[in-house]
Amino acid sequence: MEGNSHSEPAIPAKNLFRIGEVSRLTSTKPFVLRYWETEFPMLQPVKSPKGHRLYRRQDIETVFLIKRLLYDEGFTIAGARRHLREQNGSDGAATPEAHVGQPSLTLNRKTLLDLRDSLRSFLTLLEGE
Repeated sequence: MEGNSHSEPAIPAKNLFRIGEVSRLTSTKPFVLRYWETEFPMLQPVKSPKGHRLYRRQDIETVFLIKRLLYDEGFTIAGARRHLREQNGSDGAATPEAHVGQPSLTLNRKTLLDLRDSLRSFLTLLEGE
């Protein structure tokens, strides 16, 4: 793919975007965006009363960053997650307000993601023998 970091379109002047809009803006399929939500704790769009995902401007910027790390810089999902976590601090969330009232949920998710990465590494080692 070409370097997306230099050709990112301007984000329209509004606060909330539906997944289809984000998909078009970032040239990323909606199923990929939903998958990234499960892999990157810092990407957590809010939900409308009807259950629709509503991405904030900051979420769109995070999508652009994830896309650049994965597609342009060759990071793995785990490597990109670690990189973003290190950039944003030790809690792994770029938006602390997204987890108000749920600090243990965030900590548990981070711990589980780290554990999963470690187990995958061990599995890879075992399969290589």
